[in-house]
Amino acid sequence: MPVATRARWVLAAATSVALVASGCSSSSDGGGSSGSSDTSKTFSYQSSEPQNALQPANANETGGGRILQNLFKGLVDYDPANAKIRMQVADTIDTSDSQTFTVTLKNGWKFHDGTPVLAKNFVDAWNWGATATNNQINSSWFSDIEGYQDVHPASGQPTTAKMSGLTVTDDQHFTVKLSHKVSYFEYKLGYIAFSPLPDAFFNDPTGYGQKPVGNGAYQFVSWDHNQQVVTKAFPDYQGVDKPKNGGVVFKMYSTAEAAYADLQSNNLDVMDQVPPSALATYKSDLGDRAIDAPQGAIQNIGFTLYQADWAPPEKAKVRQGLSMAIDRDTITKTVLQGSRKPATAWVAEGVQGYKDGQCGANCTFDPAKAKQLISEGGGVPGNKVTVTYNADGGHKEWVDAVCNSIRQNTGVDCVGDPKPDFKTARAAITGHQINGAFRTGWVQDYPLNANFLADVYRTGAASNDFGYSDPQFDQLATQADEASSVNDTVTGYQQAEAVLAQGMPAIPLWYYRTNSGYSTKVQNVTFDSFGNPAWTQVEVKG
Repeated sequence: MPVATRARWVLAAATSVALVASGCSSSSDGGGSSGSSDTSKTFSYQSSEPQNALQPANANETGGGRILQNLFKGLVDYDPANAKIRMQVADTIDTSDSQTFTVTLKNGWKFHDGTPVLAKNFVDAWNWGATATNNQINSSWFSDIEGYQDVHPASGQPTTAKMSGLTVTDDQHFTVKLSHKVSYFEYKLGYIAFSPLPDAFFNDPTGYGQKPVGNGAYQFVSWDHNQQVVTKAFPDYQGVDKPKNGGVVFKMYSTAEAAYADLQSNNLDVMDQVPPSALATYKSDLGDRAIDAPQGAIQNIGFTLYQADWAPPEKAKVRQGLSMAIDRDTITKTVLQGSRKPATAWVAEGVQGYKDGQCGANCTFDPAKAKQLISEGGGVPGNKVTVTYNADGGHKEWVDAVCNSIRQNTGVDCVGDPKPDFKTARAAITGHQINGAFRTGWVQDYPLNANFLADVYRTGAASNDFGYSDPQFDQLATQADEASSVNDTVTGYQQAEAVLAQGMPAIPLWYYRTNSGYSTKVQNVTFDSFGNPAWTQVEVKG
């Protein structure tokens, strides 16, 4: 998922998957409990203003995604200790052919309005999220389901509001039939778009987007736009991860530096990422409260291939040349203080299916070859690259460094284009109001290479912000989806990833780690491989 100050969030399946280790503090005891806790008290978290209304199918960025994943709970989620799948609302999800899935729900789950969570609440929510006229940004996540083309046709005018592949058997059972086999479909079901919705939502979707009613560990209290979203623990929550605190307050910050200052003064309890300016000192500043943990995420620079200047096939050489002009090794060691590792692929390290070197020579620093390729591709349009980014995410330093590297090694002018906040930047990106290039990051929604590839680079994918379309990539992705096993799917997507080096829709820069910290007012703070804290396990000191 696109990230605000890192890149977005959940999933995995009940298979023997080698996953990234869970986050831990930089010291042996920094994340552990050292005193009494008060389960009635809330803690605050550094966040960003959601791009859209708080509807589960309408958030594919971290600002809205983090909040929604706490307000809603789907069929499954992932244990923050090891990223393995665990059943939540689902009791079982059975399939014999990777095409038809039978879902059995647990009894006792409730929405925050007191109504029961039933099979129809999932089916109605998925149908609504998929229907084109509802304009949900995550609608393509339902495209595997039989009948999706009827509710989301190319014309934009649905012939029905129900996908034929969804059938309610009774209150506790429903079936999902896909249009084709998808070996890893269970991996996807923890994504927030697959959440259930209460009956009342459909009477006023717009109103519910401002005051959401979910079924998660926390319930909505208030939303002071551009300031904070307040939640509180839901006493009737039926999940396996009961809150050990009274709720989460998501505080919006205009700069990462301001958030870090608040963390140091105990006006903020848990950070997302410390700013680049603090990377050299945050561990000594915070001591046992500093976090340095693995994260399945990557930082990229994307291009506007939908623009005429960048669309011609020969411009792929220009993008390859720009990539080769970036001295990743020096930037990660100096500006980013060794907290990142230069990327050699479009899939993050630690994710099942990661394959080193997929970017090939395109991600190797070679100024002479960079100039040659840019020339062969007809040059950079206007001889200037403009990189749009969100100013509230601590990106200025590295964007300036990347531009300096391009400028010094190719003679091409390069400048940063800061937008005031993540919401504004994402609106410009998804609205195709970007001129040339933009910062884009991705953090796993599920720890499988398909998530970094199909959900980003497939033609028409929800997060394909580039306008990239390659028939060869699409064909290989479809073949990978229909493979007989998850392992074969992984191999198939590695073949699809290799195609990206030809068109270079995005430049891989570096892989993330979670570099964070927490205040003296909280304890038992650990981060998972999705870059999220184990929300319900954070304890507020008594």
